[in-house]
Amino acid sequence: MSDVRTKKVAIVEEVRNKISATEAVILTDYRGLNVPAMAELRKVLREVGGEYKIYKNTLVRLAAKELDLEIEDLLVGPTALAFVTEKADGSNGDAAALAKALKEFAKNHDAMVIKGGLLDGELLSSEQIAALAKLPTREVLLAQLAGAMAAPMQQFAGLLNALPQNLAYALKALIEQGGGNTSEAEAIEAPVEDAEATADAEPAEATEAEATEASVDEVAAEEAAPETDQTEEAAAEETEEG
Repeated sequence: MSDVRTKKVAIVEEVRNKISATEAVILTDYRGLNVPAMAELRKVLREVGGEYKIYKNTLVRLAAKELDLEIEDLLVGPTALAFVTEKADGSNGDAAALAKALKEFAKNHDAMVIKGGLLDGELLSSEQIAALAKLPTREVLLAQLAGAMAAPMQQFAGLLNALPQNLAYALKALIEQGGGNTSEAEAIEAPVEDAEATADAEPAEATEAEATEASVDEVAAEEAAPETDQTEEAAAEETEEG
């Protein structure tokens, strides 16, 4: 195998591995970008956890074919690939941040055109990339989630300490205070309420049965009373006659 062929095989393998390992890859046309502009773009992408690479379209086609990816229409003209990788601090980049950085750069550099890309192996159009750029980045989403959870979690801990024997009540109070979904509390309390209702129902049924029996006894007593009186009167009459 010649050195040229060996290098091409190595590049195809590199592209295939990068596409397989990344969350997203965005393809751009870089015609007209000079060296300083390319350096600036690479710097911007590194800051958000991205990498900008230029390969021959023929080699990218081979890598895409091995991965069963249909990106042939995007591989027309000079094409560069922007991959989601890691930031300098070792944390992961994300697709929204990459798309946002490319979109902002393209505003000041008309020579760069976003063609489309891949997100978790799914083909994205340039319009979908633009929509992706409008989404919050992973860091923003995590910060919003942490902020939303901070107060409820503190309340949750306090409620558990105050009412260790009544988890269902604590969860309900937490959800109501946090403005969350009350269906969870209802689902938790439903078995408790059902059990209490069942327990209450049994004594109620017993009480009704006792009341019924008492009524029967009273009626029987009332019916028996006249007969007793009549018997006593008859006995008295016989005594007088005797």
